[in-house]
Amino acid sequence: MPSQHTDPIAEQRAAISESERRLWAGGFNEAELEPYQAAWQALEALYAARNSDDRHAFVVVIPVADRPRHLETCLDSLQELCRLYGYGGQRDGRFAKVEVFIADDSLDEASMAAHRELAGRYDAAGLTTRYFGLEAQQSVLDVLGPEKRAALAPMLGDIRAPLTGHKGASVTRNLAFLRLSMLYAGRDKVLFHAIDSDQEFKVKVATRAGDRDVYAVSYFHALDEIFSQTDALMLTGKVVGDPPVSPAVMAGNFMDDVIAFLQRSAERGGQAPCGHHEDGARREGEAAYHDMADLFGFGPGEAAYRYRCPLSGAHDEAAGFDHFAGRLNAFFHGEHPTRVSFYQYADALGSVQPARTVYTGNYVFRPEGLKWFIPFAALRLRMAGPSLGRIVRAEVSGRFVQANLPMLHRRTVEDTAESECRPRVLADETQIDLCGEFGRQFHGDVVLFTLERLAKGHFPCRSQVAVSEAIDSVYASMLDQYAAKHAAIIDKLATLKALLDAPGNWWNQAQTPPAGLADFKRFSANIEHNFGSGTSCFARIAQNGMNGRNALVKAIHCYPDDRQAWEAALVAGRGRAA
Repeated sequence: MPSQHTDPIAEQRAAISESERRLWAGGFNEAELEPYQAAWQALEALYAARNSDDRHAFVVVIPVADRPRHLETCLDSLQELCRLYGYGGQRDGRFAKVEVFIADDSLDEASMAAHRELAGRYDAAGLTTRYFGLEAQQSVLDVLGPEKRAALAPMLGDIRAPLTGHKGASVTRNLAFLRLSMLYAGRDKVLFHAIDSDQEFKVKVATRAGDRDVYAVSYFHALDEIFSQTDALMLTGKVVGDPPVSPAVMAGNFMDDVIAFLQRSAERGGQAPCGHHEDGARREGEAAYHDMADLFGFGPGEAAYRYRCPLSGAHDEAAGFDHFAGRLNAFFHGEHPTRVSFYQYADALGSVQPARTVYTGNYVFRPEGLKWFIPFAALRLRMAGPSLGRIVRAEVSGRFVQANLPMLHRRTVEDTAESECRPRVLADETQIDLCGEFGRQFHGDVVLFTLERLAKGHFPCRSQVAVSEAIDSVYASMLDQYAAKHAAIIDKLATLKALLDAPGNWWNQAQTPPAGLADFKRFSANIEHNFGSGTSCFARIAQNGMNGRNALVKAIHCYPDDRQAWEAALVAGRGRAA
């Protein structure tokens, strides 16, 4: 006979643990997914019956710039996650513990209108959604007054009225954080979940039947448990699917994969059965997409990864060739078709460990965490998250953690294989120019590794001499790293062009050349434009070195002043409903 003191919620949590074990036993077992989701819904029914729920509420913060299709997909996934797992239940037809805050950095009026319409649509459907557009952003600045606004320039850039779009994701996040500090001042048990508009609340899993994107993680339940059972102040997850880095630092290893694909295809012949479906197709390892993964402490991978052809049914090598060719251009928009990240199950609470990098598209923090803005936002550099992570780690150590809670990342829109919007990347029908990305990536790397070096002593550092010396050392080292990668890519480009042009290869012998050959040659031309011996992308880094270097020294040296200005702005805005 069961004890009269049995806790139904504890019993249901035990049932969920058993369901989770079955879901992942030996891999992903799709037949167990619906029962797993139903087990969480049963837990929520118990909370509703008890009429008492002191778990955390969540505010999902989404910066977006001219990406209505991405944003709609993102919001769809959030709404579906809430429906399938039911975290917090519903009250009067609204999800009780999940809200959305959309910070719009669009330049196009039509995009702004679309984003506002989406906010209204999902709010009407029960997902409480706030739209934070340019007018509301300006109101936040007006509340602070001109003196405090001027002091915030390193965090917000050029903030003269009227505000415009494309200020950058880091600036937009900082503006959002200022507004959140006003809206949620003094509120207990709330967590802010910062994500990107091109992400979804799913994970990518590999199965024998192909890759699947599934709602197999109850993010809010897991996060509530972690923040309830630990003293974590900030937690970062990662992403699966497309890499979180720029194509500027992925070209070398992708060239290895493309060359290997062409060599295998040439050996098989165009009429042979497609040879890119082996069950042993490679799986992406930690940071395997990054040309300089060793700088981040990750070991080198093997030379080439295989492309896993997704076509079904009987088809020949030529069909696989054409399909892969059709994805090549997506690389310049941020995909890595051969080194895709997959979810590997581990219990979320059990996976908690100290972190060093913030993934700005997937991190969660208590209201106290609003004291950390995205650093050096006005410089509009890449690597803002890793830089923030080094700062947070230096200040709170064990309260900055990571957990196995990745989100699905899709850099491109399926029907175009292109990003919906990438400011500062120039593209037309035939050519994509990544030179702006190179500069942002290079100087972002310099800042990151300078912070890492300074943090070994004491950061923030008040000595401009110490900052200058650290910058100069890292700058020289990074120039050498980039030059070595550039030289390697030039050699690989010569190999690629020779393969494409070799008269003995089947694609050059066919009476009608395969459709994909033009895509391969377009890819080769874009690699040459951005990475070849005649490119200006690498040259600009060295040419602009002194100006870039001086701006970085100033930004790092002045960081303590920026923190004071930020904290003053939080105090001034606290409780104000601008």
